[in-house]
Amino acid sequence: MNTSAPFAVPDAFRAAHDSAWTDTLPGLVAELLERWTLRPDGAVGHGMAGIVLPVRRADGLPAVLKIQRPSEDDAAVVPGLRAWNGRGIVRLLDHDAAGSGALLLERLDAARPLSSLDDDVKACDILGGLLARLVAVPAPPGIRRLADIAGAMVDAAPAAVRSLADPDERRLVAVCADAVAEVLGEAGDRLLHWDLHQDNVLAGTREPWLAIDPEPLAGDPGFDLWPALDSRWEEVVAAGGDPRGTVLRRFDQLTERVGLDRRRAAVWTLGRVLQNALWDIEDGKAALEPPQVELARVLLTDRMP
Repeated sequence: MNTSAPFAVPDAFRAAHDSAWTDTLPGLVAELLERWTLRPDGAVGHGMAGIVLPVRRADGLPAVLKIQRPSEDDAAVVPGLRAWNGRGIVRLLDHDAAGSGALLLERLDAARPLSSLDDDVKACDILGGLLARLVAVPAPPGIRRLADIAGAMVDAAPAAVRSLADPDERRLVAVCADAVAEVLGEAGDRLLHWDLHQDNVLAGTREPWLAIDPEPLAGDPGFDLWPALDSRWEEVVAAGGDPRGTVLRRFDQLTERVGLDRRRAAVWTLGRVLQNALWDIEDGKAALEPPQVELARVLLTDRMP
């Protein structure tokens, strides 16, 4: 029986979510601590979607208990983590298959994300190395397929772009959709992370750096480059240097490290521009985010002659 103090949901997290769900969390945490023989071992943390509680197992192994509301986006996390089996990514120790979707994960150093490195060239090389290892694994059966997602995006684009105020942005999204339409028949079958940026890589003890928070997808590795290209974009712009040069250097680093055809990778990166644009339009926005416009134009000019 765990005799620790009751778990308290952080106020900021509670305010951002439905109380009907957050009110269940203290009881769920207490039940999982007892079931898995865990004891709390640090302050609770949280992101936008979930909470993370540092714990120790009965054998003394440090771990984290991660809980977020079950959704379609999370359905592939367990089979994805099992397929990777800790190779370049946080290791899955246990999960609650009964309905909560809670995960017991290897503990990494949340205070040391890859974004804490000052050397962007080194950080990008580390991201590329992790990505190469992750996409080397074939996607297990049942994982969502990029082919299906990309096909739906191409179909939705003509009507969606009418919501954009700038004609140049409408044309840009249409070009992205046309490019993706050409490769729909070759959407790939690798196991993708889908959100591998510098803040989703943490320092570890088993390995120096490991990925976290995947949203597994079966597809072409080129579709996984966008988050790395977009990492710390505000800092890139604020530095007053050469954003275009940074985009091209990062793109070339990543494609070389992973062993990708650059033109094909550029096409699938434009697919991410298309996806982000459609999400923004769905949210009621009438303009694209500036980083998306900049990155898309750079790739169209310099990597898709």
